[in-house]
Amino acid sequence: MEVFLPIAQVFVNPIEILLLSAIVGILSGLFGVGGGFLMTPFLIFLGVPPAYAVANEANNILATSVSGSTTHYLKNTLDYKMGLLIVVGGSIGTALGIYTFSYFKGIGKIDTVISLAYMYILAIIGTLMLVESLREIDRAKRNIVVKKKLHVHYWIHGLPLRMRFPKSKLYESIFTPIIIGLLVGFIAAIMGIGGAFILVPAMIYIIKMPTKLVPGTSLFVTIFVSVIVTFLHSFNYGSIDLLLVAMLVVGSIIGVQIGQKLGEKINSSGLRALLAILLLVVGIAIAYETFFAEQSLAEISTVSNSDLNFFSKFIQQFSEEMPFFYGLFSILFAIFLGVSAAFIRRFFSNFKKKMLIKS
Repeated sequence: MEVFLPIAQVFVNPIEILLLSAIVGILSGLFGVGGGFLMTPFLIFLGVPPAYAVANEANNILATSVSGSTTHYLKNTLDYKMGLLIVVGGSIGTALGIYTFSYFKGIGKIDTVISLAYMYILAIIGTLMLVESLREIDRAKRNIVVKKKLHVHYWIHGLPLRMRFPKSKLYESIFTPIIIGLLVGFIAAIMGIGGAFILVPAMIYIIKMPTKLVPGTSLFVTIFVSVIVTFLHSFNYGSIDLLLVAMLVVGSIIGVQIGQKLGEKINSSGLRALLAILLLVVGIAIAYETFFAEQSLAEISTVSNSDLNFFSKFIQQFSEEMPFFYGLFSILFAIFLGVSAAFIRRFFSNFKKKMLIKS
Protein backbone atom coordinates (compact mmCIF):
# COMPACT_ATOMS: atom_id res chain seq x y z
CA MET A 1 0.00 0.00 0.00
CA GLU A 2 1.36 3.40 -1.00
CA VAL A 3 0.24 6.94 -0.21
CA PHE A 4 0.84 9.95 -2.43
CA LEU A 5 2.42 12.99 -0.75
CA PRO A 6 0.85 16.03 -2.46
CA ILE A 7 3.64 18.46 -1.55
CA ALA A 8 6.70 16.24 -2.00
CA GLN A 9 5.06 14.75 -5.12
CA VAL A 10 6.14 11.16 -4.42
CA PHE A 11 4.53 7.89 -3.38
CA VAL A 12 5.62 6.42 -0.04
CA ASN A 13 4.72 3.35 1.96
CA PRO A 14 3.13 4.57 5.25
CA ILE A 15 4.10 1.34 7.04
CA GLU A 16 7.76 1.93 6.18
CA ILE A 17 7.56 5.56 7.37
CA LEU A 18 5.91 4.56 10.66
CA LEU A 19 8.35 1.71 11.32
CA LEU A 20 11.46 3.74 10.51
CA SER A 21 10.31 6.75 12.55
CA ALA A 22 9.51 4.40 15.45
CA ILE A 23 12.98 2.79 15.21
CA VAL A 24 14.63 6.23 15.16
CA GLY A 25 12.42 7.22 18.10
CA ILE A 26 13.57 4.16 20.05
CA LEU A 27 17.21 5.10 19.42
CA SER A 28 16.48 8.68 20.49
CA GLY A 29 14.83 7.57 23.71
CA LEU A 30 17.49 4.95 24.40
CA PHE A 31 20.55 7.17 23.92
CA GLY A 32 19.09 10.62 24.61
CA VAL A 33 19.97 11.95 21.16
CA GLY A 34 17.85 13.64 18.53
CA GLY A 35 16.75 11.45 15.65
CA GLY A 36 16.89 14.06 12.90
CA PHE A 37 20.35 13.08 11.69
CA LEU A 38 19.03 9.55 11.07
CA MET A 39 15.43 10.15 9.99
CA THR A 40 16.25 12.67 7.27
CA PRO A 41 18.64 10.28 5.47
CA PHE A 42 16.08 7.49 5.84
CA LEU A 43 13.44 9.68 4.18
CA ILE A 44 15.85 10.36 1.33
CA PHE A 45 16.44 6.61 0.92
CA LEU A 46 12.67 6.08 0.75
CA GLY A 47 12.45 8.46 -2.20
CA VAL A 48 11.57 11.78 -0.55
CA PRO A 49 13.62 14.57 -2.20
CA PRO A 50 16.28 15.93 0.23
CA ALA A 51 14.84 19.48 0.36
CA TYR A 52 11.45 18.06 1.44
CA ALA A 53 13.01 15.54 3.83
CA VAL A 54 14.80 18.39 5.65
CA ALA A 55 11.70 20.57 6.01
CA ASN A 56 9.33 17.81 7.16
CA GLU A 57 11.78 16.34 9.66
CA ALA A 58 12.17 19.84 11.16
CA ASN A 59 8.39 19.93 11.62
CA ASN A 60 8.49 16.45 13.16
CA ILE A 61 11.20 17.61 15.59
CA LEU A 62 8.94 20.52 16.57
CA ALA A 63 6.12 18.14 17.52
CA THR A 64 8.33 15.72 19.46
CA SER A 65 10.12 18.60 21.23
CA VAL A 66 6.80 20.07 22.37
CA SER A 67 5.80 16.64 23.65
CA GLY A 68 9.05 16.12 25.53
CA SER A 69 9.35 19.63 26.95
CA THR A 70 5.93 19.40 28.62
CA THR A 71 7.35 16.96 31.17
CA HIS A 72 10.30 19.23 31.96
CA TYR A 73 7.98 22.23 32.26
CA LEU A 74 5.93 20.40 34.89
CA LYS A 75 9.13 19.39 36.73
CA ASN A 76 10.51 22.97 36.51
CA THR A 77 13.77 21.72 34.99
CA LEU A 78 14.19 24.57 32.50
CA ASP A 79 16.51 27.58 32.48
CA TYR A 80 14.39 30.03 30.49
CA LYS A 81 16.91 32.87 30.68
CA MET A 82 19.71 30.77 29.22
CA GLY A 83 17.34 29.19 26.73
CA LEU A 84 16.09 32.52 25.38
CA LEU A 85 19.65 33.73 24.73
CA ILE A 86 20.38 30.54 22.82
CA VAL A 87 17.14 31.13 20.87
CA VAL A 88 18.38 34.64 19.93
CA GLY A 89 21.50 33.10 18.42
CA GLY A 90 19.44 30.29 16.93
CA SER A 91 17.16 32.79 15.16
CA ILE A 92 20.14 34.51 13.54
CA GLY A 93 21.71 31.17 12.62
CA THR A 94 18.44 29.92 11.14
CA ALA A 95 18.11 33.03 8.96
CA LEU A 96 21.68 32.54 7.71
CA GLY A 97 20.98 28.84 7.14
CA ILE A 98 17.84 29.55 5.10
CA TYR A 99 19.76 32.13 3.04
CA THR A 100 22.45 29.52 2.35
CA PHE A 101 19.73 26.95 1.58
CA SER A 102 18.10 29.38 -0.87
CA TYR A 103 21.40 30.09 -2.61
CA PHE A 104 22.19 26.42 -3.27
CA LYS A 105 18.56 25.70 -4.18
CA GLY A 106 18.71 28.55 -6.70
CA ILE A 107 21.73 27.06 -8.46
CA GLY A 108 20.25 23.55 -8.33
CA LYS A 109 22.79 22.09 -5.90
CA ILE A 110 20.78 21.87 -2.67
CA ASP A 111 20.26 18.08 -2.83
CA THR A 112 24.00 17.55 -3.20
CA VAL A 113 24.79 19.99 -0.37
CA ILE A 114 22.35 18.25 2.00
CA SER A 115 23.73 14.82 1.12
CA LEU A 116 27.35 15.94 1.57
CA ALA A 117 26.53 17.65 4.88
CA TYR A 118 24.97 14.46 6.22
CA MET A 119 27.80 12.35 4.87
CA TYR A 120 30.46 14.37 6.72
CA ILE A 121 28.42 14.94 9.90
CA LEU A 122 27.50 11.25 10.26
CA ALA A 123 31.10 10.21 9.57
CA ILE A 124 32.45 12.58 12.24
CA ILE A 125 29.80 11.82 14.88
CA GLY A 126 29.88 8.08 14.18
CA THR A 127 33.67 7.93 14.47
CA LEU A 128 33.76 9.95 17.71
CA MET A 129 30.95 7.88 19.25
CA LEU A 130 32.60 4.61 18.25
CA VAL A 131 35.99 5.60 19.69
CA GLU A 132 34.44 6.83 22.95
CA SER A 133 32.21 3.74 23.27
CA LEU A 134 35.14 1.37 22.76
CA ARG A 135 37.10 3.31 25.39
CA GLU A 136 34.21 3.00 27.87
CA ILE A 137 33.94 -0.74 27.24
CA ASP A 138 37.70 -1.14 27.73
CA ARG A 139 37.65 0.91 30.96
CA ALA A 140 34.74 -1.12 32.30
CA LYS A 141 36.58 -4.38 31.63
CA ARG A 142 39.73 -3.12 33.39
CA ASN A 143 37.80 -1.28 36.16
CA ILE A 144 39.52 2.01 35.37
CA VAL A 145 37.98 5.18 36.85
CA VAL A 146 38.78 8.35 34.90
CA LYS A 147 38.89 11.60 36.86
CA LYS A 148 37.41 14.39 34.78
CA LYS A 149 38.57 17.99 35.03
CA LEU A 150 35.92 20.15 36.63
CA HIS A 151 36.99 23.43 35.04
CA VAL A 152 38.28 23.60 31.47
CA HIS A 153 38.46 27.12 30.05
CA TYR A 154 38.09 27.91 26.36
CA TRP A 155 38.36 31.22 24.50
CA ILE A 156 34.59 31.55 24.59
CA HIS A 157 34.69 31.93 28.39
CA GLY A 158 36.67 35.17 28.04
CA LEU A 159 33.93 37.03 26.17
CA PRO A 160 32.54 40.29 27.69
CA LEU A 161 29.06 41.30 28.91
CA ARG A 162 28.66 38.72 31.64
CA MET A 163 25.36 38.21 33.42
CA ARG A 164 23.99 35.94 36.12
CA PHE A 165 21.78 32.93 35.44
CA PRO A 166 20.17 32.15 38.81
CA LYS A 167 18.53 28.91 37.70
CA SER A 168 21.83 27.41 36.52
CA LYS A 169 23.86 29.29 39.16
CA LEU A 170 26.22 30.61 36.48
CA TYR A 171 27.94 33.92 35.72
CA GLU A 172 28.49 33.79 31.98
CA SER A 173 28.90 36.10 28.96
CA ILE A 174 25.70 36.55 26.97
CA PHE A 175 27.71 35.87 23.80
CA THR A 176 28.45 32.27 24.84
CA PRO A 177 24.87 30.94 24.48
CA ILE A 178 24.23 33.24 21.49
CA ILE A 179 27.21 31.85 19.53
CA ILE A 180 26.20 28.26 20.35
CA GLY A 181 22.62 29.00 19.29
CA LEU A 182 23.83 30.56 16.04
CA LEU A 183 25.67 27.36 15.11
CA VAL A 184 22.69 25.17 16.05
CA GLY A 185 20.23 27.32 14.08
CA PHE A 186 22.42 27.32 10.97
CA ILE A 187 22.75 23.53 10.96
CA ALA A 188 19.03 23.03 11.73
CA ALA A 189 17.98 25.17 8.74
CA ILE A 190 20.14 23.29 6.25
CA MET A 191 19.89 19.74 7.60
CA GLY A 192 16.44 19.63 9.23
CA ILE A 193 17.72 18.47 12.63
CA GLY A 194 17.18 19.84 16.12
CA GLY A 195 20.88 20.31 16.79
CA ALA A 196 20.80 18.49 20.14
CA PHE A 197 23.98 16.59 19.27
CA ILE A 198 25.77 19.98 19.38
CA LEU A 199 23.60 21.81 21.90
CA VAL A 200 23.62 19.23 24.70
CA PRO A 201 27.43 18.73 24.85
CA ALA A 202 27.91 22.52 24.55
CA MET A 203 25.56 23.14 27.49
CA ILE A 204 27.37 20.59 29.64
CA TYR A 205 31.03 21.13 28.74
CA ILE A 206 31.19 24.76 27.56
CA ILE A 207 28.40 26.62 29.37
CA LYS A 208 28.72 24.25 32.39
CA MET A 209 24.98 24.01 33.03
CA PRO A 210 23.69 21.55 35.66
CA THR A 211 22.93 18.24 33.96
CA LYS A 212 19.33 18.12 35.21
CA LEU A 213 18.53 21.39 33.39
CA VAL A 214 20.13 20.43 30.06
CA PRO A 215 17.45 18.16 28.47
CA GLY A 216 14.55 20.52 29.21
CA THR A 217 16.43 23.65 28.12
CA SER A 218 17.62 21.90 24.96
CA LEU A 219 14.04 20.97 24.05
CA PHE A 220 12.90 24.51 24.86
CA VAL A 221 15.47 25.90 22.40
CA THR A 222 14.65 23.26 19.79
CA ILE A 223 10.98 24.28 19.82
CA PHE A 224 11.76 27.87 18.86
CA VAL A 225 14.42 26.94 16.29
CA SER A 226 12.13 24.32 14.72
CA VAL A 227 9.25 26.83 14.55
CA ILE A 228 11.44 29.27 12.61
CA VAL A 229 12.84 26.55 10.33
CA THR A 230 9.36 25.09 9.67
CA PHE A 231 7.80 28.45 8.87
CA LEU A 232 10.61 29.65 6.59
CA HIS A 233 10.72 26.37 4.67
CA SER A 234 6.94 26.37 4.33
CA PHE A 235 6.63 30.05 3.39
CA ASN A 236 9.59 30.18 0.99
CA TYR A 237 9.34 26.77 -0.65
CA GLY A 238 5.98 25.23 0.36
CA SER A 239 7.85 22.06 1.30
CA ILE A 240 5.92 20.96 4.41
CA ASP A 241 3.72 17.93 3.72
CA LEU A 242 1.22 17.53 6.57
CA LEU A 243 0.48 13.91 5.71
CA LEU A 244 4.16 12.99 5.97
CA VAL A 245 4.54 14.98 9.20
CA ALA A 246 1.62 13.14 10.81
CA MET A 247 3.17 9.73 10.01
CA LEU A 248 6.58 10.84 11.30
CA VAL A 249 5.20 12.23 14.56
CA VAL A 250 3.10 9.15 15.39
CA GLY A 251 6.00 6.77 14.82
CA SER A 252 8.58 8.96 16.59
CA ILE A 253 6.55 9.55 19.75
CA ILE A 254 5.70 5.85 20.13
CA GLY A 255 9.35 4.93 19.56
CA VAL A 256 10.67 7.47 22.09
CA GLN A 257 8.45 6.02 24.84
CA ILE A 258 9.74 2.51 24.12
CA GLY A 259 13.34 3.73 23.97
CA GLN A 260 13.09 5.52 27.31
CA LYS A 261 11.71 2.39 28.98
CA LEU A 262 14.48 0.23 27.49
CA GLY A 263 17.09 2.79 28.54
CA GLU A 264 16.12 2.26 32.18
CA LYS A 265 16.92 -1.45 31.96
CA ILE A 266 19.77 -1.78 29.43
CA ASN A 267 23.45 -0.90 29.81
CA SER A 268 23.93 1.28 26.75
CA SER A 269 27.76 1.22 26.43
CA GLY A 270 27.80 -1.61 23.91
CA LEU A 271 24.64 -0.40 22.18
CA ARG A 272 26.18 3.04 21.73
CA ALA A 273 28.97 1.43 19.74
CA LEU A 274 26.35 -0.25 17.53
CA LEU A 275 24.63 3.12 17.04
CA ALA A 276 27.97 4.62 16.00
CA ILE A 277 28.44 1.83 13.45
CA LEU A 278 24.90 2.47 12.17
CA LEU A 279 25.72 6.17 11.69
CA LEU A 280 28.84 5.26 9.72
CA VAL A 281 26.88 2.81 7.55
CA VAL A 282 24.22 5.46 6.83
CA GLY A 283 26.98 7.95 5.97
CA ILE A 284 28.52 5.47 3.51
CA ALA A 285 25.07 4.79 2.00
CA ILE A 286 24.52 8.53 1.51
CA ALA A 287 27.92 8.79 -0.18
CA TYR A 288 26.94 5.96 -2.53
CA GLU A 289 23.57 7.57 -3.32
CA THR A 290 25.25 10.94 -3.93
CA PHE A 291 28.04 9.82 -6.23
CA PHE A 292 26.81 6.61 -7.86
CA ALA A 293 22.99 6.31 -7.75
CA GLU A 294 22.00 9.20 -10.03
CA GLN A 295 19.24 7.16 -11.69
CA SER A 296 17.00 7.26 -8.58
CA LEU A 297 16.59 11.05 -8.89
CA ALA A 298 15.24 10.71 -12.41
CA GLU A 299 12.70 8.14 -11.24
CA ILE A 300 11.37 10.50 -8.56
CA SER A 301 10.64 13.33 -11.02
CA THR A 302 8.24 11.15 -13.08
CA VAL A 303 5.71 11.05 -10.20
CA SER A 304 4.78 14.74 -10.54
CA ASN A 305 2.12 14.08 -13.22
CA SER A 306 0.06 11.73 -11.06
CA ASP A 307 -3.63 12.48 -10.50
CA LEU A 308 -4.54 14.10 -7.20
CA ASN A 309 -7.53 13.33 -4.98
CA PHE A 310 -9.56 16.06 -3.24
CA PHE A 311 -7.43 16.09 -0.09
CA SER A 312 -4.17 16.24 -2.04
CA LYS A 313 -5.47 19.08 -4.21
CA PHE A 314 -6.62 21.02 -1.15
CA ILE A 315 -3.24 20.69 0.60
CA GLN A 316 -1.37 21.63 -2.56
CA GLN A 317 -3.54 24.69 -3.27
CA PHE A 318 -3.40 25.79 0.37
CA SER A 319 0.39 25.64 0.24
CA GLU A 320 0.69 27.49 -3.07
CA GLU A 321 -2.01 30.17 -2.65
CA MET A 322 -1.61 31.00 1.05
CA PRO A 323 2.00 30.13 2.02
CA PHE A 324 1.97 32.39 5.10
CA PHE A 325 -1.11 30.78 6.64
CA TYR A 326 0.00 27.32 5.52
CA GLY A 327 3.27 27.86 7.41
CA LEU A 328 1.38 28.92 10.54
CA PHE A 329 -0.97 25.96 10.21
CA SER A 330 2.01 23.58 9.86
CA ILE A 331 3.43 24.92 13.12
CA LEU A 332 0.10 24.71 14.97
CA PHE A 333 -0.49 21.23 13.58
CA ALA A 334 2.87 20.00 14.91
CA ILE A 335 2.29 21.67 18.30
CA PHE A 336 -1.17 20.10 18.52
CA LEU A 337 0.24 16.64 17.83
CA GLY A 338 3.03 17.17 20.37
CA VAL A 339 0.74 18.42 23.14
CA SER A 340 -1.79 15.66 22.45
CA ALA A 341 0.94 13.04 22.72
CA ALA A 342 2.12 14.53 26.01
CA PHE A 343 -1.35 14.41 27.55
CA ILE A 344 -1.98 10.88 26.27
CA ARG A 345 1.33 9.77 27.79
CA ARG A 346 0.45 11.44 31.09
CA PHE A 347 -3.02 9.83 31.09
CA PHE A 348 -1.62 6.32 30.65
CA SER A 349 1.09 7.00 33.24
CA ASN A 350 -1.50 8.06 35.83
CA PHE A 351 -3.74 5.14 34.87
CA LYS A 352 -0.86 2.72 35.38
CA LYS A 353 -0.10 4.21 38.81
CA LYS A 354 -3.74 3.86 39.85
CA MET A 355 -3.80 0.23 38.75
CA LEU A 356 -0.62 -0.49 40.73
CA ILE A 357 -2.10 1.14 43.83
CA LYS A 358 -5.30 -0.93 43.52
CA SER A 359 -3.35 -4.15 43.08
